[in-house]
Amino acid sequence: MPVPWLLLSLALGRSPMVLPLERRVGPQDATHCSPGLSCHLWDDDILCLPGDVMPALGPVLVPTHLQTELVLRCRKETNCDLCVRVAVHLAVHGHWEEPEDEKKFGGAADPGLEKPRNASLQAQVVLSFQAYPTARCVLLEVQVPAALMQFGQSVGSVVYDCFEAALGSEVQIWSYTQPRYEKKLNLTQQLPALPWLDVSADGDNARLVLNVSEEQHFSLFLYWKQVQGPPKPWWQKNLVWPLEPDSFRTNICPFREDPRAHRNLWRTARLRLLTLQSWRLEALCPLPAEAALCWQAPGGDPCQPLVPPLSWENITVNKALEFPLLEGHPNLCVQVNSWEKLQLQECLWADSLGPLNDDVLLLETRGPQDNRSLCALEPSGCTSLPSKASTMAARLGEYLLQDLQSGQCLQLWNDDLGALWACPMDKYTHKRWALVWLACLLFAAALSLFLLLRKDHAKGWLRLLKQDVRKGATPRGRAALLLYSADDSSFEHLVGALASALCQLPLRVAVDLWSRRELSAQGPVAWFHAQRRQTLQEGGMVVLLFSPGAVSLCSEWLQDGVSAPQWLQDGVSAPQWLQDGVSAPGAQGPHDAFRASLSCVLPDFLQGRASGRYVAACFDRLLRPDAVPALFRTVPVFSLPSQLPDFLGVLQRPSAPRPWRLRERAEQVSRALQPALESYFHPPGTPGRDAGWDLGRGTGLE
Repeated sequence: MPVPWLLLSLALGRSPMVLPLERRVGPQDATHCSPGLSCHLWDDDILCLPGDVMPALGPVLVPTHLQTELVLRCRKETNCDLCVRVAVHLAVHGHWEEPEDEKKFGGAADPGLEKPRNASLQAQVVLSFQAYPTARCVLLEVQVPAALMQFGQSVGSVVYDCFEAALGSEVQIWSYTQPRYEKKLNLTQQLPALPWLDVSADGDNARLVLNVSEEQHFSLFLYWKQVQGPPKPWWQKNLVWPLEPDSFRTNICPFREDPRAHRNLWRTARLRLLTLQSWRLEALCPLPAEAALCWQAPGGDPCQPLVPPLSWENITVNKALEFPLLEGHPNLCVQVNSWEKLQLQECLWADSLGPLNDDVLLLETRGPQDNRSLCALEPSGCTSLPSKASTMAARLGEYLLQDLQSGQCLQLWNDDLGALWACPMDKYTHKRWALVWLACLLFAAALSLFLLLRKDHAKGWLRLLKQDVRKGATPRGRAALLLYSADDSSFEHLVGALASALCQLPLRVAVDLWSRRELSAQGPVAWFHAQRRQTLQEGGMVVLLFSPGAVSLCSEWLQDGVSAPQWLQDGVSAPQWLQDGVSAPGAQGPHDAFRASLSCVLPDFLQGRASGRYVAACFDRLLRPDAVPALFRTVPVFSLPSQLPDFLGVLQRPSAPRPWRLRERAEQVSRALQPALESYFHPPGTPGRDAGWDLGRGTGLE
């Protein structure tokens, strides 16, 4: 049974974790397999020659999965090495082929050919292991009895103990059979590194820091090759027993061209400012690199290299370097390149001089005969001053030149070929934002004055906006509730055409034609009361569409010319049928919302609340506007489609469009109504319906 013998700290970065590793005693390799299988390990390693894939003439054993485990191989009680245990899972692939005689004649095959089907399967499994600088191949012989053979399923595994490897190394393992019937299995594993080993550099000296307990005894071999300067010896030191160093045998630098090693080195490299003009690149190993200054403007734009006028300089790791600067600046940064790739960039002077400034860098170029030119460094390039370009530096070019002549700019670098100047932009930026704020304040004042002059319209618009935003939607069209008397199916068709045409405008139309199921479930009075309350709360309009039938219903309701029902004149409570939310006595049907709505409409008209909330309409050639009962003519009455522009203007207040736009919408609605009007007044096979004028003229409700 495996026993936890040593708790070895294995680190990932700077956060260690503890793993219990199984201990194996003895230097010999070994193998064991699943119950029922038999396995044998060849004594010596073999050559790693996988060969080509061959077709299988029957069932064969093939590896299907690789699994690894870290263990300790201990030759003595305190002398242990890290080891990789490999488990190879096997399966049976392929089938027995039927004999040719049985395929051809359909009879039983020779009994002598049945023996292979009951025999066991054997295979030679190769394990190939590579971990720099070690490479090994071992051969395992495996035998599976016939009783365990299940085609296409796993029959067990064989375990090999074990391949030695070093901490922190990358191991690659392959497995295949001889001869090879399938592709090679491959597994790559990164072994954990030592957490208690740290190397730092201090000039020409390398400092090695070990954090281990006194009970752990091991030998450390450190190989160092100095690239620059005089060669330094290789050395080896035993941390427990003193040993004499061996003589030089070989020279191996495995990580010289390894991109991972270079990434690790640059990840630990740092730039450090020594004085105002000197700095140093600190790294663990000598690295080929070059450096240059760049200008970092605030706002997240890329740092712009100052090459030219400055140039790239080759640098030596851990050695003080200087740039020919007269003054430091927080926007000056150092870029370090290696192999034509940016590796480091730090604004060294920002720590001592503060955060990035809103300054512009002026580049002065000097030529023969005291000729000089100036340009301002911007993300788009260096803009000549003065210039007519549309950039910020070009617009402020005259002011920047005045600041330079008056000595308000800081000179950062100077030689015979040119100079660098840092000029402040704060005051110009503040002036620009002050103008923007002043323009915003003037616009807000003008808007407030405009809304004050159009207070009524502004109130309606704000009310609609508030209601729509409260519902989580963008501002929508105004709501309109359409009430009518269902004289016949042709008139209902005409009303439906009008409602559909109005929906094409910025209007939300509600009509009982589209809510028959709700109307039947709630009752006409309850449905109309809910729709009327919602429409008026949203700032909408109730449209009373009069027809000869509607005029007759009003006549019955007003009791032959009386201006209001008796219960309204007497100031008593409403009838019980109205309080219960049912239809009025004598209602024509469950969908006649017009008769039931009169009980809710009349109080608004009698108490003077109808203005701005109701509008009346009728169709040309069907009813004249003066035929509408006088009680309902206290609100605007329009004849359609002749007065469509005015009708639409009232419906879309307070955000009614311009007159030309209203005319366009009126023409759109008129075109949509025309087929329905033609069908109503001139139905196929019947005379025209022009008697509506006489009915309206004789109502006697004026």
